[in-house]
Amino acid sequence: MLAAVTATRYVLPLREGGSLPGLVEADDLGTYVVKWRAAGQGVPVLAAEVICGELARALALPVPALVTVDVAPELAVGEPDQEVQELLRHSAGTNLGMDYLPGALDFSAHGPDVPAELAGRVLWFDALVGNVDRSWRNPNMLFWHGRLQLIDHGAALTFHHHWPGAPAAVDRVYDASQHALVESHPDVRAADAALGPLVTRPLLERVLALVPDAWLRGPGRTGEDTEAPDVTRERYTAQLLARLAARPAWLPALVQAAADGSRGRAPEPRGQNRPGWLGPPPPPGVRQR
Repeated sequence: MLAAVTATRYVLPLREGGSLPGLVEADDLGTYVVKWRAAGQGVPVLAAEVICGELARALALPVPALVTVDVAPELAVGEPDQEVQELLRHSAGTNLGMDYLPGALDFSAHGPDVPAELAGRVLWFDALVGNVDRSWRNPNMLFWHGRLQLIDHGAALTFHHHWPGAPAAVDRVYDASQHALVESHPDVRAADAALGPLVTRPLLERVLALVPDAWLRGPGRTGEDTEAPDVTRERYTAQLLARLAARPAWLPALVQAAADGSRGRAPEPRGQNRPGWLGPPPPPGVRQR
């Protein structure tokens, strides 16, 4: 199971999109970026965060620690924003927390270089899980203590929002043309050779076991449906194994995209992709510690 903590103080909302994540202090004295069960597209997003985050970790990709965060409805009492109050009240129970990385720097394609080996592994992994949210406009990557960190996988595994359409996603070609690392000369073939054999049924079953039962939704399920959570876990496992086996259908296009790189991309202003909770970027010429 993921480590479990209890929220003790709601610090502030992070207005970084529709899900309205929040910065929360917990009873283990840690600080977490929390995604709420009542936000956006609901608990499938939380399941995607766990499945992708822990699968990435098992493949030695850098991901901040994930925890479950128990939230009491009373946590909303002192929040002046009515929208946030309602979100917190409706999210009472188990939510998903990601370790807050103080002092992390925003990713920029014009910032620290990412080695071709690591870039290839990230690109390959994103293609496997269908992560549509690692573009240069919204890279969902940070640098912390000089090391790349992958964050926010809620937009991956989109097939679980409509399970009847899941078979069509198995061999779907991944559009890497706007991927944030496509200009880093990603070595996709080496990544496939290294990571492909590691994605096995036992590994996926261990990862799926980390997802709380209440976050698993099978075809057509609502909060009152009763499909056994292990049946839904098997759906995810079978889908990802089928996606892995379909590499001959999507890997060549990924290799070609990595070779071509993206063309005609306009440079982003410095600090454009900086998460709001880090504060404004330093002035040009000022080095951050």
